[in-house]
Amino acid sequence: MSRVERLSVAITPEMAEIVRDAIDPGEYASASDIMSEALSEWKLRRRQHAQAVDELGRLWDEGLASGPATDGTRAFKRLEARLAPGPIDK
Repeated sequence: MSRVERLSVAITPEMAEIVRDAIDPGEYASASDIMSEALSEWKLRRRQHAQAVDELGRLWDEGLASGPATDGTRAFKRLEARLAPGPIDK
């Protein structure tokens, strides 16, 4: 078994009730089990958040490296003109 460190955590009465409601029917064996699962989920969310921030930064850099910005309205008008059916397509 891995090393265990005992901590004291203060929670609101509402949170304590949620913990008891999970332990009483046997969904969890103890408050420690609930805290372990909650911390694992929290750790995963933090890692996913960090990855999302890194990806956003990479995309930002990619956008900057792609060249100067183009006005969206003008760009779409050029695309529409290029994709518009010609006399033969009608």
